[in-house]
Amino acid sequence: MVLAAYCLMTWWVTPRKVEASQFFNGRSDTGAAPGIWLVAMSAAITWIFAKSIANASDLSFAFGITGAIGYTIYYLSFVVAGVAIYFLRTRGGYRSLPHMLVEKYGSVCAKLFLITIGFRLLNEVWSNTKVMSLYFGPEGSGSYWAAVVLITLFTLSYAWTGGMRASLLTDRLQTVVIFALLGVVLAILLPGLESKGIPAVDNSAQNAGLTFCALAAVQILSYPFHDPVLTDRAFISKPRDMLKSFMIAGVLSGGFIFLFSIIGLYGKAYGLPANPSVTVPASFGLIMMLMFNGIMLLSGGSTIDSTFTSVAKLSALDWKNAGIQQFGTRITTGRLAILAVVILGNLPLLSIYAGDRIGPAIIAATTISGTMVMGLAPIFLLSWLPGARTASFHLAFWPGLILGVLRAIETFAHVGIFPAALALGTGKYALDLGVNIYGLLICTIGFFVGAVLMPRTSEKAIAQSQSR
Repeated sequence: MVLAAYCLMTWWVTPRKVEASQFFNGRSDTGAAPGIWLVAMSAAITWIFAKSIANASDLSFAFGITGAIGYTIYYLSFVVAGVAIYFLRTRGGYRSLPHMLVEKYGSVCAKLFLITIGFRLLNEVWSNTKVMSLYFGPEGSGSYWAAVVLITLFTLSYAWTGGMRASLLTDRLQTVVIFALLGVVLAILLPGLESKGIPAVDNSAQNAGLTFCALAAVQILSYPFHDPVLTDRAFISKPRDMLKSFMIAGVLSGGFIFLFSIIGLYGKAYGLPANPSVTVPASFGLIMMLMFNGIMLLSGGSTIDSTFTSVAKLSALDWKNAGIQQFGTRITTGRLAILAVVILGNLPLLSIYAGDRIGPAIIAATTISGTMVMGLAPIFLLSWLPGARTASFHLAFWPGLILGVLRAIETFAHVGIFPAALALGTGKYALDLGVNIYGLLICTIGFFVGAVLMPRTSEKAIAQSQSR
């Protein structure tokens, strides 16, 4: 019932036919750029991932209020990305991040970046589909797989026809509905939480939560740049309007995530089992479960359709560093790329049949992917340095990627790679914090070394890569 209502509501606002400027840049029928609030609401809902909602409640359940604050800090990414891209657009005149990378660091560097964010987009498909489908049945059950198929095919259908324009319009409606549902949920939960009080956690849990807060504060310097779902929306309206939209989006999405963390606090206060985004609504019965189903469908669906849109733009425009005018007839290329990512992006869901349920934990997938791209912080935030060219990119990009891959192997294969002495803070995220801080320092030093010692070599490399 909830799934049917979600599909009908979304299909109602979806355009049936669009031009290239609408499919890739979200323009209206008259050719006007999307307005401040339309971009803000779209950016906000696309960052209220289904997996982020689950993460927020899990972290507040584990670490108390510091867990809620820690995950909310990630939403300062809107401020970092908004300000950085504002200056890239106003001072450099760039039409996208790949365009900037080609002009500043060379086409090879731009393609390395696109491959990296391609993996990010694949991760968004399976992780959000999984969280949404778990509300329809246990992992591996018939109802679970039915939800996977229906959610994927429906989202494919309207992303295929409408692209970015469909994503923006459905996002606006989804934002209004999801905040209304959250308001109803909080109206039910807050009186009970007020009578119990915010649950206390012991010192070790509180300190572990503070460590996670520090990790989030470090990762927001690089994290937003490897998410095209976010950054694509930074180039579809005027720079000043975009900046306003991103500030509004940060408040909307960060506020939503913090308020949703109350679910975790409620579960802890009442001694409910772990996984509060499931156990709390289950404790209230069918109506509450249906509202949570709606929240997860709205948040996950908005992220997946935006992921499909970004995949289309990456393949049809960004890979060739082309503008809308040059590639106006390449909608078909984008649509075929969407179809490919539908298949490849959902393959990790089959890991349930691999005996030991391989497949990354959802929170771990977020923190590890943030570690892999730590080198993007100097690449974008320090791009104004005149000597920063190809060498700077490589000396920042590769150390971060290598450290992130090693950390992923260590986490998922349960093998020791990094010494415990690297850990900073306490708890399960202490080693992640140490690797991120020391790794960011290495990446930044490498970037400066490339800018100061090898600028001429870099100029030749750019010229060669752009002549290919």
